[in-house]
Amino acid sequence: MNPAFLDGLNEQQLEAVTLPAGVHAGQAGSGSALILAGAGSGKTRVLTTRIAWLIQTGQASPHGLLGVTFTNKAAKEMLLRISAMLPINTRGMWVGTFHGLCNRMLRAHYREAGLPQLFQILDIQDQQALLKRLMKQMNIDDERYPPRQVQWFINGAKDEGRRAKDIEQHDEFTRRSTEIYAAYDAQCQREGVVDFAELLLRSCEMLTRNDPLREHYQDRFRHLLVDEFQDTNRLQYRWLKLLSGRDSCMFAVGDDDQSIYGFRGATTENMRHFERDFHVEKVIKLEQNYRSHGNILDAANALIGHNQRRLGKNLWTSAGKGEPLRVYEAATDLEEAAFIVEEVKALRNEGVGLGDMAVLYRSNAQSRVLEHALFNASVSYRVYGGLRFFERQEIKHALAYLRLLAQSDDDGALLRVINFPTRGIGARSIEQLQAVARERGISLWAAACANTLSGKAAASVGAFVTLIDKMRSATQGLPLPDIIEHMIEHSGLVQHYRNEKEGADRLENLGELVNAASAFVAEGDVWVMGDVPEAPADTAVAMPAAPDYGEPARPDDILASFLAHAALEAGDHQAEAGAEALQLMTVHAAKGLEFHAVFISGMEEGLFPHENSIMADDGLEEERRLMYVALTRARRRLYLSLAQSRMLHGQTRYNVASRFFHEIPEGLLRRINARPRYQDAGSRHAAPISAPLASSLASHPAMPWRIGQSVTHAKFGTGVIVSAEGRGAEARVQVNFRGEGLKWLMLDYAKLTPA
Repeated sequence: MNPAFLDGLNEQQLEAVTLPAGVHAGQAGSGSALILAGAGSGKTRVLTTRIAWLIQTGQASPHGLLGVTFTNKAAKEMLLRISAMLPINTRGMWVGTFHGLCNRMLRAHYREAGLPQLFQILDIQDQQALLKRLMKQMNIDDERYPPRQVQWFINGAKDEGRRAKDIEQHDEFTRRSTEIYAAYDAQCQREGVVDFAELLLRSCEMLTRNDPLREHYQDRFRHLLVDEFQDTNRLQYRWLKLLSGRDSCMFAVGDDDQSIYGFRGATTENMRHFERDFHVEKVIKLEQNYRSHGNILDAANALIGHNQRRLGKNLWTSAGKGEPLRVYEAATDLEEAAFIVEEVKALRNEGVGLGDMAVLYRSNAQSRVLEHALFNASVSYRVYGGLRFFERQEIKHALAYLRLLAQSDDDGALLRVINFPTRGIGARSIEQLQAVARERGISLWAAACANTLSGKAAASVGAFVTLIDKMRSATQGLPLPDIIEHMIEHSGLVQHYRNEKEGADRLENLGELVNAASAFVAEGDVWVMGDVPEAPADTAVAMPAAPDYGEPARPDDILASFLAHAALEAGDHQAEAGAEALQLMTVHAAKGLEFHAVFISGMEEGLFPHENSIMADDGLEEERRLMYVALTRARRRLYLSLAQSRMLHGQTRYNVASRFFHEIPEGLLRRINARPRYQDAGSRHAAPISAPLASSLASHPAMPWRIGQSVTHAKFGTGVIVSAEGRGAEARVQVNFRGEGLKWLMLDYAKLTPA
């Protein structure tokens, strides 16, 4: 008689759970299985039920198997499900994350690992602080070798299983970083501390050199079960191989189509290597989806089918076809955001909770326009897995610089940026400035200008004062977007974030701050208020809004107003934890989640797929996997939206639709607007064409092109005219072609036709 916990499993799930665990003597890994589990196919249930089945049937004891996943939340859920199926105490089971299990192993065998019994674990901030301290002792210039960049170098090397002695030194940065790595390892050993990457590397090294210990764990863990196998990196795969002996059965559950963490070192190659290394005789595909309607799954299947390097499966559902995917093409990013807000409100009126809707975007910088639209519409939202735009570190730094330009006596702003980016003004120097300010009853800025410090500190503070004064002078009278652009470039923020591993996102956000300023000015809400005439007491006619009686603001007034606007939008409009709210998140953050309705915004070539990924090895295929993840988050309704023009880095960018639209059968799409390309010439994104240029294009025989128009070229395909220059026979246009990028074409030879 089958255990009750097997009830309700479909045929493939049941096959995976009850797969015979017998082994062939002398053949390592025989009896191992690879479970290709599609999105929404119940993989967590299969994995936990497999564990319960092995224990229930006596094939494994609770302490004789190893269960590995990637997050503490997932590990806790696995243990919870197991305890619900079996009357056992799961407390001592070896079920956890890679880092958690390695920590447990090293605690038990600290002598063999060469560690003190009570070794401590450094978090990311602790690790960086240690590196800064060490580099100072080594007299290493932290501007030439930024500590965060060295930190990523070290952690990256550890994730690949390499010590300093194993690194080939091809350039000066690698040579110097390797030297720091060796010194850092020695310092950690002296202090008895390890970082996160060290936990796994130290475990691998211990198991590699200690045969009796390795054999002990291989004998103990006859069953190793791994969740999210597609997200493993090379060192994690090596650790699993070290723990698997001749009589071990490896049960790996994963989905190569959802491998989206290549930037963290994850590789789908591990799934292919797994079949070979563990002599996998059985690959079971879980293809029945319990989440989404059929049209959504058909779109996801069609899209991911364009990837060449995949193991292959096809999702299906018994829930019916459902609705087609709704496609909305907006003229501008503002119009796109307005459409999303209106649809969210309509869905809410239909009874769909805000918490069961999500807006996904490829880049964090896209959230700013969406947040602004939601704020103005009083729609409660929550940024999932991240901060709201005006709360992000790089934005708060930029706003602090702007606050100093607007009001130099702002102590809070000064304290935030006086040593960011690092300019040699330490805590002691700041304390001395604060003491002077208290004694004299003046602001920190005034104390800095008086500069009562001495030596290097005095020079550094003086340089900071000069920097702010120069920026204030250079931006005097400039339009607001230009003020912000100048500040970002000259404050040192750009150079600082260029040196960060994940600085590209922060730089995009700084560019979006310029866009926010452009939008703020375009909305025309900034005025110097004059006297507003009072309405007669007996009139019932509403008076016009106060700004109609004002005068255009001066640049310094606009800056102050913009800073007030930023403070308001960074207020408490975001929903409190537990409150009903629309979910905003990147596609990466959405993995593992599901919603009744999903909006995928910014479906434009160069944004999704992202331009930085298109030329990278496996980049386009990973972008397609990311889109596959986005599609399969929706249960019932799915929206795909794009903007014909979008503000990026303070510039208008004309876009072509993402190639992903062309990889989804047209019959699955319902286009809910039929907007002629770029008809909205009155929008804030209308292309600024100078009179000579406009006339030269218009007068060119048989070439009535305009900026923003869609065109087709025999060789390059479909694109959008984004720029033009010259006259007559010298006239040429710049076209952004889908998949080909920007091309300049002479009008006489362009051979363009309207798209």
